[in-house]
Amino acid sequence: MPTPTLMAVLLTGGLGAQTVEPAPIQAGLAPPFGPYAPGVDVLHYEVELGLGYDVPHFAGVAAVTVLLDADDTVLPLDFTGLAVTDVSIAGRPAEHEHDRGVLRVPLPEHGAGDTVVVRVAYEGVPDDGLIIRENVHGHPTAFVDNWPNRTRFWLPSVDHPADKATVRFTVHAPSRWEVIANGHLSTEPRATPAGALGPPGDRRTWVWAVGVPISPYNMVVGAADFEVRTIGLAACGQAPASRRDDGCVEVTSWVYPEDVERAEPSFRRAAEMVDHFTRVIGPFPFEKLANVQSATRFGGMENASAIFYSETGIANGRNMESTVSHEIAHQWFGDAVTEANWHHLWLSEGFATYFGAQFFEAAIGVEDFRERMEQSRRRIAASADVHRPIYDPAESDLFALLNDNNYPKGGWVLHMLRGVIGDEAFFEGVRRYYRSYLHATAYTEDFQRVMEEAAGRELDWFFAQWIYRPGLPTFDVEWSWVPASSGGGAIDVTVRQVQASEWPTFQMPMEILVVTNSGQIVRDVDVLTRTTAFRIDGLSERPTQVVLDPDGWVLKGDAR
Repeated sequence: MPTPTLMAVLLTGGLGAQTVEPAPIQAGLAPPFGPYAPGVDVLHYEVELGLGYDVPHFAGVAAVTVLLDADDTVLPLDFTGLAVTDVSIAGRPAEHEHDRGVLRVPLPEHGAGDTVVVRVAYEGVPDDGLIIRENVHGHPTAFVDNWPNRTRFWLPSVDHPADKATVRFTVHAPSRWEVIANGHLSTEPRATPAGALGPPGDRRTWVWAVGVPISPYNMVVGAADFEVRTIGLAACGQAPASRRDDGCVEVTSWVYPEDVERAEPSFRRAAEMVDHFTRVIGPFPFEKLANVQSATRFGGMENASAIFYSETGIANGRNMESTVSHEIAHQWFGDAVTEANWHHLWLSEGFATYFGAQFFEAAIGVEDFRERMEQSRRRIAASADVHRPIYDPAESDLFALLNDNNYPKGGWVLHMLRGVIGDEAFFEGVRRYYRSYLHATAYTEDFQRVMEEAAGRELDWFFAQWIYRPGLPTFDVEWSWVPASSGGGAIDVTVRQVQASEWPTFQMPMEILVVTNSGQIVRDVDVLTRTTAFRIDGLSERPTQVVLDPDGWVLKGDAR
């Protein structure tokens, strides 16, 4: 996700137990919206963190490996709220300027094509991003919570979703804590050596490493008194990043000891979900999958291979299985294939919304899935968000993008696309899109192009009306019986689009169901204009019911 705390619909992944107002981005931190081209490409973050127990102050060192694409480059790292104690290159002090949320390091001795490692040491009490506080049970914890561009509060970084990099975390933390992070456990936890970062005391050192590139907003660490349980193995033979001899990924839960039994219903099918998405979409992209009770402002946060969930939701015993399915779907879409900038957020949230629900189509049945889609449809029809398009570059507030357009309406776009081109082309197109942009980034037009190739036809008409324009159609259906002199007869049907006049006229292929006392027939019809009229003949008797779109393939407003 993230799952916003205001989205209570099953299809959108559920809620946290409380509404948390987002911390304001500090003055001078212009959120990056478009292509981010600072003249460097971060290849790797080597991060060392020193944490204490019940101590909000922490220390960090980040060695940032960058590839330069220009001469006379200044490395700009997003970083705010903490004190920079040292900056060096190759062991020598480096000039730097830290002002208005950006740490600038000139690289005068390097040019295009060079790889440079810049080491930054820092310390302090983070304003955001790294949340060090007591958990719902009153015990100290430390959790990273980044979305959308809050990595800068605890890690010097190019804080934009398009700049993916590998990362390794060395975390010194009190021995009573277990530490989780992205990737695989590189070495077993060991006693922390003397002189390591952080306050003195009984501590252990954990090393986690990610071998595939991920976006900065996905880079997380969590430390708490956890009970760790294995849910199962999944994606066996279909997990190229796995470090296990059997080629599987281990699916685990990391839960506060007080809440282990309450969490079980939420996580019990997590490994089954990984297997389902592996079959439907493609190989699992990361080394493992941990499901973590945590301090996140969202109901769930899809951090690559280490998903964080609302601690209060789990502690209150709420079944968060729909959220779990949504977040696990994000491992493919959002984490492995990432939107190139936040205004294409539906490529993450709409996909996780739809495939999160689609798991239940496979696990429970089509009627459960249709009910989820109908709940989502009702929410969209009542939402003020649909007065703006899904792709909405005029929106300057990143948190405002966590809306009904990017979540349920984005999911409905995929559902309708599936209905238009059919299951075979739809799922083949999704798999092709995943393969094409694995561990990379994509725009909406990239997804459209791949789906057009899979369908063998152009789909500009479809994307134009559903992604780039506001609204949704509302249909008014009238029909009249036309008896035939020889018996039986026909019906004349008029379908009117009665949505707001400022919204477009929608063009959709649809089905119409005609029910009589002796049976039913289904006919295809193309709705192309504000008023579409057609005749259905060859009926043996007067219908008892005429239903447009009986299987619910088209997003529409409530009939008037």
